[in-house]
Order: sequence, then C-alpha cells, then structure tokens
Amino acid sequence: MKKMLRKNILFPALAVLLFFGTTAFKNDFFEIAKQIEIFTTLFKEINMNYVDETNPGSLMDTAIKSMLDDLDPYTQFYNEQDVEASRINNAGDYTGIGAKVLTLKDKLVIVEPYQNYAADKAGLKAGDEIIQVDKVIVADFKDDAANLLLGAAGTEVSITYKRQGKTNTVKIIRESLEIKAVPHYAMVDEKTGYVVLRKFNAKASSETIRAIKALKNQGATQLILDLRGNPGGLLHEAVNVTNIFVPKDQLVVTTKSKVKKYNKTYYTKREPIDTEIPLVVLIDGKSASASEIVSGALQDMDRAVVVGTRSFGKGLVQRPKPLTYGTQMKITISRYYTPSGRCIQALDYWNRDENGNATRTKQENYNAFKTKNGRNVFDGGGVQPDIEVEFAKQTPISKAISNENLIFNYATRYYYNNSVNDLKTFELSDSEFKKFKDYIKTSGFNFETKTEKALTNAINVAKEEELDTAINSEFNDLTAALLAYKSNAIDDNKTQLKTLLTDEIIKRYFYSEGLYSYYLIHNNEIKKALNILNNPSQYAGILR
Repeated sequence: MKKMLRKNILFPALAVLLFFGTTAFKNDFFEIAKQIEIFTTLFKEINMNYVDETNPGSLMDTAIKSMLDDLDPYTQFYNEQDVEASRINNAGDYTGIGAKVLTLKDKLVIVEPYQNYAADKAGLKAGDEIIQVDKVIVADFKDDAANLLLGAAGTEVSITYKRQGKTNTVKIIRESLEIKAVPHYAMVDEKTGYVVLRKFNAKASSETIRAIKALKNQGATQLILDLRGNPGGLLHEAVNVTNIFVPKDQLVVTTKSKVKKYNKTYYTKREPIDTEIPLVVLIDGKSASASEIVSGALQDMDRAVVVGTRSFGKGLVQRPKPLTYGTQMKITISRYYTPSGRCIQALDYWNRDENGNATRTKQENYNAFKTKNGRNVFDGGGVQPDIEVEFAKQTPISKAISNENLIFNYATRYYYNNSVNDLKTFELSDSEFKKFKDYIKTSGFNFETKTEKALTNAINVAKEEELDTAINSEFNDLTAALLAYKSNAIDDNKTQLKTLLTDEIIKRYFYSEGLYSYYLIHNNEIKKALNILNNPSQYAGILR
C-alpha cells in the first residue's frame, strides 16, 4: 500500500518537474516541490497520529484558506457548491426560493424577497430568520446554509422561520429566477433617461442597450447611468458597456501581469449606440472592479461626467482555474489600468504594515495622469468623481452601524409598527431618527475608532516604559475628546444615516423597484446629475 501511495505521488510529481523544467518556473520549482512534500508528510502524520479524530476535509479547507489569506481577498478556493454559485452569479439566473439571504452563525436572514417570486408569494419578509430548512437545523449545518435553499425548479422545501418572536413554517415551491443586470430604467423628466446597472453578468451590455434604446424612444436626449453599489463582474462586459458610448477600436482597459500571456489590451469591438448623448455616471464606495473600468474609461475619454463618491478601488483581475474533483480556484493574475494608464487599486496586500494589514496609498503619493482633453486624474485608490457628493461618502460611524445590521434591524422594527402608503411623499421624521439613536444606544453598539485603538496601544507602551504618570493628564484629555466625538458622531452623520435608513424602509414596503422610483424624486446624487445635464455649459466645462 505504501509503495503504491509513493508511486501515486512520485509519478505525477516527476511529470510536473519535467514540464516546469522547461519553463520560467524552473528556479522556483524545487522550493515548491519541497514545501509540498513537507506539507504532505505533516498532513498524513496529523491524521494518523493526533490524539482525537480529525476531519481531513476540514483541516485541508482551513489550510488552503489560511494560505490564500496571505495573498489578497480575491484569490479564493471554491468547492463544488461554490463553483455552481459562481456560475449562477455570472449567468444571471438560478433556481431557488427567490430571495437574497444573509448567512449568520445560527440562522439565515431574509435580506430581500424578490417581488412576485416564490418567497414573496409565500409571505416571507425581510428580517425573517430561517432556523430550519426541511429537517436540517441551520445552526448545526457546517457549510453555507444558503445552499439548502437551492434546488430544482418545481421541488418543495419546508422553511421554519422566526418573525417578531413567533415561529412559523411554510412550504415553498422552488422556481427559476432571472437576476437582471438592469433591474430598473425610467425617464427622470421629459428629456433625461435613468438606467440602473446592478452587476456585470453575461447580460449586462445587452440589457443596458435595450434600456437605452427604450428610453431614447421615450424622448431621452441625455442619460444617467447608475453604477452605485455595483460590485463588478465580467471584464469583457465592462468593455461592451463602455462601447455603448464610445466608437469602435477605442482602448478601454489594459491588464499587466508577471505572466506575459496575461498582459492584454481590451478595445471596443462593436459599433456604438450613441457617442454624443450627454452622460453622467454615478458611483460610490461600493462601485468596484468592472464598475471602475467603465467609470474610469469614460472619465479618461472625457465621455462622461462622474458624480458621487470615490469608488471602492479594486484594480485586480481574477481568473478561474479548474482543480480536481470539480473544485476551482479564482486567482489574481494581473492589475488593470484605465486608458490614461492609472491603476486604481486602493489596498497594497503585498507590503503590509506591522500588524499584517494591507496598506493604503497616501494621497500625497498619488500619481497624476491626463484624460483625452488634458484634465488631471489620479491613481491611488478608486475612481475619484469629477463632482463629489460629500455627504454620500460612507464614514467610519455609518459603516460601523451598517456592518452591525442596526439599520437593517431597525427598518424591520419600523415595518411592523408603521404603515407607509405613499412612496412619493415618504420622509423619515426627526422624531423617528431620535428613536433610531435610542435604539442604537440600547443595542449595546460600541464604536471603537482607529485613533482610540492606537491611543490604547500607546498608553500600554507608556506603562511598559513607565511614562504613563508623566502623560496621564494628556491621555485623559484625548480620551475625553474622543468620547465627545463619539457621542456627537451620529448627529454629525445624520444626513447619511437618515438616507440609509430611508432606503431600507422603502424597500420593505415597495421592494427594490420602488426604491429606484423613490430615487427619481428624492435622491440627491440624481438631483446633482440632473443639474449638470440641464446646464450644458457646466457639463462641457467639467470635461474641458
């Protein structure tokens, strides 16, 4: 048995050695083979000799993820279920209950039931906590419990959930669901079309083209393309969407890698839809990857005015690589560069700080590049909009509150205690915002700033050096100033927090479709875009 095992390992290893011996990897391969052999023997010894029973699959999963964590968050290992989920994400359709869910440790939370799909028709609401799927207790399920909701169209699934302290069970018939890249488009006024592009799946450019043609038939002579919250997707679809507004054979993006075959230039290949129509592109801190390719390219070509807040800053390109047993990995192979030559990657994962955290390029180290008309644009992290809407920028306090799901949870509470009948006139009152502040206080939310952490570390070092008595007064003053900041931080961020809370509440009553309609009347970024488009001299002046 041992001889057989040795052969199974040795022969593939020799074959790989012969292959890599003729490539640029020759110098590295001995070290790679050495480390693989060390790991293989270690893995065998642990599973054979450890005092308790081990789970080889779980150990290997931990080992792989720990290794990849040292690279960047986008280089990932996919098991068979993950591969299927990725396929669904890129294709734009899947079969399940028709709801967006959040996986927590002991439950699945319905984030949004899609209107008129299975979960919605069965009466599930945002905030419902799924604790059991068929006979499987979610808290006992080791993998991603959201996979339990998937299944063939027409099959039945029993879901037990909690709502407002009560436990309910409902049977749902799974069905096919198409996730639209363009979930909404409409006329803002008699001459302005508005298109929401939510993700760059395989249907992104075709759906965007269809929406624009429909809006032009309704009289649109200027456009707003909303990429806010769009996390990206397929690179070639980013090129195709850019191509809608610029001529054929225009450079959109370049990728550069240490592997020559991944060094590529991507040009527009089709005839455009409209190269003249005035265009504003909306972005925010959640616009990433393909969204940044589109907004960055259109900005570099002076083809659109970019409005909003600085984008996420993901300038890394991934490619899927098939592995054995139906698994796969997505590996970062290159960085992408906009037509002006800037890379907008925000975080440096290869030169980390002393705590192992990725570092961010300081603003004074940004490099300037030129657009087609000679305007200055900069690298260093995300696409900087031409017109920044400052209050829309996510702050540390608003981000912390969102990450704790306090906005989501309060919206659930609001939904079951209030009625909203008129989408157009809804406005969150100051008295309701005060209730939200009180809710945050009673939730046990504790917001610790980076400054606060650094200050605590500094005083600990001072104690070691016996300097704490000498600086005690100054430390107390700084601590008091930080506490004052934290107590006022929610009020200082009232505009943004009210907006985030309003958005979440609107979705509870009118779904995402209703939220987009609400935006057309109330959203300040859209109002800013309209002002620019309706002032041709201002629009032209920004692009000069």
